[in-house]
Amino acid sequence: MAKYEDRIGATFLALSDPTRRHVVARLARGPATVSELAAEHDLTLPGMMKHLRVLEDADLLRSMKEGRVRRCALSAAPMRNAWRYLATYRQLWERRLDALAELLETKKEKSP
Repeated sequence: MAKYEDRIGATFLALSDPTRRHVVARLARGPATVSELAAEHDLTLPGMMKHLRVLEDADLLRSMKEGRVRRCALSAAPMRNAWRYLATYRQLWERRLDALAELLETKKEKSP
């Protein structure tokens, strides 16, 4: 269970950092070890672990220990929830932007 009470807020917080967004994009292609992820981002293992903890707290990744190796995999459910949240605002902003475009077009037609 993540330490953030607001699940969508935790998702957006985790995705607010470019390194974590790159990790999510990398894990979308398939699982990777912590060492592989750290090497791709030129980070130390402890530095990468801090990023992975934030992603794990947001439930965006699962990690499993295989002997001495920790393997990470993407968990997509929080992304779907964030997408649903944003979709409600997308409709609102599309209507507002359409209304603004109509207003600007009307003003353009009336100007000399």
